[in-house]
Amino acid sequence: MIKHADRIYHGGDYNPDQWDEATIDKDMELFKKAGINFVVLPVFSWAKLEPQEGVYDFGWLDKLMDKFAEHDLKVCLATPTTAQPAWLSKNYPEVLPVDKQGRKRTHGMRVFFCVNSPKYRERARAMAEEMAKRYAHHPSLVVWHVANEYGTFCYCPTCEKKFRQWLKNRYGTINNLNEKWHTSFWGRTVYDFEEIMLPTELNDDYRFNPIVNLDYRRFMTDSTIECFENEAEVLRRYNPEITVQTNISGHIENLDQFKMVKHMDIAAWDNYPKPTDDKSFIAYKHDLMRGLKGGESFMMQEQSPNQQNWQPYSKLKRPGELRMLSYQAMAHGSDTCSYFQLRQSIAGQEMFHGAVISHNGREDTRTFREVSQIGKELQQIGDSFIGGRRPAKAGIIFDWDNWWAMEYASQNCMPNKNFNYLKKISKYHKVLFNQNIPLDMLSIEADFSGYRVIFAPYLYMIKGDIAERLKGFVEQGGTLVTTTLSGLVDEHNRAVFGEYPGPLKELLGIWVEETDALPPDEKNQICMEEGSGFTEKSYSCGFHCDVIHTREANVLGRYGMDFYQGTPVVTKNSYGKGQAYYLGTEPDEKFLAELARVICSEQELAAPYQTVGNVELTERVNEKYKTVFALNYDKEQEAEIDLKDETFTELITGKTLTGKAKIPAYDLLVLRKDI
Repeated sequence: MIKHADRIYHGGDYNPDQWDEATIDKDMELFKKAGINFVVLPVFSWAKLEPQEGVYDFGWLDKLMDKFAEHDLKVCLATPTTAQPAWLSKNYPEVLPVDKQGRKRTHGMRVFFCVNSPKYRERARAMAEEMAKRYAHHPSLVVWHVANEYGTFCYCPTCEKKFRQWLKNRYGTINNLNEKWHTSFWGRTVYDFEEIMLPTELNDDYRFNPIVNLDYRRFMTDSTIECFENEAEVLRRYNPEITVQTNISGHIENLDQFKMVKHMDIAAWDNYPKPTDDKSFIAYKHDLMRGLKGGESFMMQEQSPNQQNWQPYSKLKRPGELRMLSYQAMAHGSDTCSYFQLRQSIAGQEMFHGAVISHNGREDTRTFREVSQIGKELQQIGDSFIGGRRPAKAGIIFDWDNWWAMEYASQNCMPNKNFNYLKKISKYHKVLFNQNIPLDMLSIEADFSGYRVIFAPYLYMIKGDIAERLKGFVEQGGTLVTTTLSGLVDEHNRAVFGEYPGPLKELLGIWVEETDALPPDEKNQICMEEGSGFTEKSYSCGFHCDVIHTREANVLGRYGMDFYQGTPVVTKNSYGKGQAYYLGTEPDEKFLAELARVICSEQELAAPYQTVGNVELTERVNEKYKTVFALNYDKEQEAEIDLKDETFTELITGKTLTGKAKIPAYDLLVLRKDI
């Protein structure tokens, strides 16, 4: 959580270097009316703060920091190192990245630098030092924000040299690298680390080699961590009591965020859903952000108050949509409600991006009124759920190495070319979400002992001791669900030598002979056995179909067609005190919902309260309070929650509620009771 936070921080990105003093003074009045108590700056102001190398101009920022203190505005102060000044790119062109096509990029784009450039790191660290000297103990400062939305890959000579050293550190000897990379295939053997190239489009053999790409992404994650720590270490040294983070872009695939966030005090991310995104998919990403630090609260660093101009269609947020999105983020673990941006930019790529204060500068706009409503409500809510965790006994394993490895394999050597790891895992999240079952997103390294049910779909890569720990989890009474394409490779992306699913076959009581890949328009059927506990006899399935042989496992469902008709597709194996399920295909959503119902019933997991209607229900618990969020997404019909004999204070209205409580159409309740 944010250190020493005494309120939900409500605000967002502010770019006052675009405005004159009269506009800034007017904004101070508007911020107060909107309940804004938090500003993020100066994210893109390196050129203004350091107009020449080693020449700094902080006078304008000093005045602003003091002005913010006068107006009781807390500050998330960014090192502006995401957008290097033109003089840095001109004088030291080595800071500019080289793209996958081998092209040296030119100056002008944000987050467009080589994270391994010594000169970039030198000047970025110097900027962090100057800022820390001036502001580390400023009364308005509550969070340090390092750079912005890391994720640019670089293929320059500096990165190639460092990649070779990284490989030497990882593998020790060239012989070990040749073994782990299995370079004997296609004659890729190397005899010196200097012979290794980056996986660019200049080298198709490396570009399509899954293990080279996998190690390159691991290398870029480690390089980005070094780049982050280059500044974060300075900021912590001047005041260790200030929270240090950086924001995660909505495009989260590039870097292993489990590794990145270990180096931050709190996870922070930018929530920009598509207008067509299901509410469950948005919740899924929030839950993943919460999972990055083992269930701790996170920061929603950015969301648009209205339209997002860089999407294909700049669709307006409908009345009430921003409020629902904001509370959904807080319901899933955010301790902030932040926007990009507070005032709409005068020019540039995002000048028509939504903002709290639009170009007209008025306070009677629909967006400003909705933000003001949120601000007023958050003032009433106070610190009720700050730092609150979700009490979950179900978990879903998510892993960046698996994500990368499976999508590279999908492009080259996997039977099906349409694999999307993020979306595939989301299907398992969705069925628990729809039943309001509390859940956590888990890393491969997570402690499983507090959970009763773990879903590990598409556990393609078996790393470290994960197989043994899953066995231990089931032995002690847990229920595991895993799927097709699990247990196929080791951490070096080498296929299991022996029966699939490799180290999991004993736990699952099966072995897989082969896997059929179905095009999108081709389906099979799962025909359930008598006594399976499922309400229907058959379900649709597709994508991949394993040909399974059972050993100890019981067959719950069989294929309904094709040459493997009648063979097992869904199995359940007793192992120790627990059960391990295997799904040899991709079932439809109806099947997954039934599976979740059956398993959660077996393990006595249920929604914390019964609801009627289209209600999203979550809990957050801290040292003082239990806070229940009930969001009704139906725009026409009211919904209901049954609180039974518990008594809550509804924090927005101040009413005392117990028993069956109504939730108005497209509205919400925030309910609190003492622990």
